[in-house]
Amino acid sequence: MPHTLSGKQGLEFLGEMSLFVKASFTILVAFIISKALKYRRNLQTVSYLPGLRPAFFPMTIPGLVIPTTWWNPGIMFTWAWRFHLYKWFGSETISLVPFLSGPVALYTSNLDVARQVAGGSVTTNFVKPEQFSRSLLFFGMNLVAADGETWRTHRRLMAPSFNNDLYDLVWTETLKTYHEMIRSDGWDKESIIDQPVVQKITFKLALLIIGKCGFGFPFDWATPPISEDGSMSMQEALRIISDTNTYALFLPKWTHDLPFKKLKDMRTAHAQFRNFMHAQIATKKDRIHLQSAGTMDDSADSDFFTTLVRANEGQGSKLKLSDDELIGNVFIMLFAGHETTAHTLAVALGYLAIYEEVQEEIYEQIVSVCGTENDPELSHYPKLDKVLAAFYEASRLFPSGFIMIREAHRDTTLQLPNPVGQEGHTTIPIPKGTQVIVDMIGVQYNPRYYEKPEEYRPSRWYGVGNESETFTAFSIGPRACLGRKFATTEAVCYLAMLLRDYTVRPILRPGESKEQWKERVLDAKVVMTLGVQDVPLRFTRRT
Repeated sequence: MPHTLSGKQGLEFLGEMSLFVKASFTILVAFIISKALKYRRNLQTVSYLPGLRPAFFPMTIPGLVIPTTWWNPGIMFTWAWRFHLYKWFGSETISLVPFLSGPVALYTSNLDVARQVAGGSVTTNFVKPEQFSRSLLFFGMNLVAADGETWRTHRRLMAPSFNNDLYDLVWTETLKTYHEMIRSDGWDKESIIDQPVVQKITFKLALLIIGKCGFGFPFDWATPPISEDGSMSMQEALRIISDTNTYALFLPKWTHDLPFKKLKDMRTAHAQFRNFMHAQIATKKDRIHLQSAGTMDDSADSDFFTTLVRANEGQGSKLKLSDDELIGNVFIMLFAGHETTAHTLAVALGYLAIYEEVQEEIYEQIVSVCGTENDPELSHYPKLDKVLAAFYEASRLFPSGFIMIREAHRDTTLQLPNPVGQEGHTTIPIPKGTQVIVDMIGVQYNPRYYEKPEEYRPSRWYGVGNESETFTAFSIGPRACLGRKFATTEAVCYLAMLLRDYTVRPILRPGESKEQWKERVLDAKVVMTLGVQDVPLRFTRRT
């Protein structure tokens, strides 16, 4: 017979259930009250500035996993809402206060505010959050992760390595790599070349130029990914490191040892890179000492890494970087320079494929400056301002470094400029620990700075030189990207050659218009930087 409760036992059970329900209800009420009180404190922290009230902070796991919705903006919200976000709240600086989990933050699309929080060099009230800096220390301390005097030490050493000798090397190697691509991929034997994913060539180009000019590696376009002895080539190792940097930086370290091929390749590539770079440092130090003694010529050693090691060897012990710090800076250059340049070149070619009249205007300038037979020279760089403008406008529309995160390390204030048409500013207090996030997408789409910012207009940048501070997609102030001219030199040289020799058109689906192609293809995706979807293009040789 089934077991049944007696009347007394039933009453006791009901009593216990009642106590459990009451306890659960009490805990739930306490939880809701604690969340409500914290939410109110967070609103006070941002001075009740209007803004978003999501469930989760965008850069937490729910924010990264759940697509952008009204209740959970997610990592892509500054892109998805780029045309309307700040209009909704009538301010260029808004608050973001999660009601379930995550820190409170301010998001700004105003350059004056950006300069207050991210434009300082050493003396500043705002620093990078510790968790952000820690994620960039995979190989060692570096310029991007550093703050204060540490940043000054790294910048003092690195800045001179970006010099005219390096840019001359970048131009020369970009020309050489372009011709290698034409021969190795058979473009010289075809009049029409379909490239379903143009990033396959822009990423390879950027990787090779970083390898050659950044590290002095003897790369070429046809180098196979696996060496004759079956080992991974350094070129392939660099590619894998770049492709898997998100896994390496953000996955828990214990996951790196899981038996998956992608993780195994990542471990092999990182180990090979670290060992190779330590060996390279030792070799370069020996060469530098021989060159100092006058027993070896140094005229051919103008790559970034050699110049950096040479400068480091000339420092006193207190200012000298460790080998790991040298490798950390090289890694950041690889990560930042390779991915951002490759994506921006793909975006530029995508827009030029749509706007044929702009492409032809640029072609006419290239021919008038360089002719149709001879390769362009570095001296032509300032005269190819329309080529540079195409790259600049692509970078404005798809700013690779799409956010800059800073945190107040002491109680301070911010001056918020009043809306356009109103003079003056509003001062708000910023308590210690508050995050202020510069939304670089918002900055580049801010109508205060750009007329019809949603439109592709390279003419905005005609006549604007490489050093001009009016172009802000490479960041602002003393912490602006040191590799800016490295990237633009490579881009101008490559685009000048490609657009001189080929017309670029979109590969359309059946019945698809150019406008529909643009909406489908020229859309963003985010890993570590802001990139673009796969861009299918057709290249037709000019006759």
